[in-house]
Amino acid sequence: MAYTSGGSELLDPIAIFKRLGISKGAIVADLGCGGVGHFIIPAANLVGDQTTAYAVDILKTVLRSVITKARLEGVNNVKPVWSNLEMVGATKIPEASLDFAFLKNVLFQSKNHEPMVTEAIRLLKPKGKLLVIDWGDAMTSFGPPPADRVKPGTVKTLAQKLKLKLLDEFEAGSYHYGLIFQKS
Repeated sequence: MAYTSGGSELLDPIAIFKRLGISKGAIVADLGCGGVGHFIIPAANLVGDQTTAYAVDILKTVLRSVITKARLEGVNNVKPVWSNLEMVGATKIPEASLDFAFLKNVLFQSKNHEPMVTEAIRLLKPKGKLLVIDWGDAMTSFGPPPADRVKPGTVKTLAQKLKLKLLDEFEAGSYHYGLIFQKS
């Protein structure tokens, strides 16, 4: 399998985007995008160059890397946003402006899940969708230590508390789970 952006072949963003229902004209943000742009660059291609695809990260070097990679691939609608997702209100994207937000492989990096999910909800339009992908239970010689992995049940409980509606739960590859929520 070959995916754009030279990212990990552990996750197939195009298949996941089809499941999510992303289409041309949607406004998307990858919250905690990471340096290879494995999700935001294909998402930016999918939504088209007349709309914005936000790449959000706390590391400015990561954002520079994603923008460079996007430009090399001819993708010009990725906008970098430097932010700490653990601070509600810190992300400089207009409130209630996103159709889709992604929290992909970021929850395991923090113990402060509630502000991260709350920030994603703040940015979503009513009926907007939140995609959460994180590491499952499979024992691997790579990925985060099992003690750092966030179980899907923990995410679902938090989402219910924050009044998100669970739309879908799926295997997002051999090592990850996926959850799709909708803002009310």
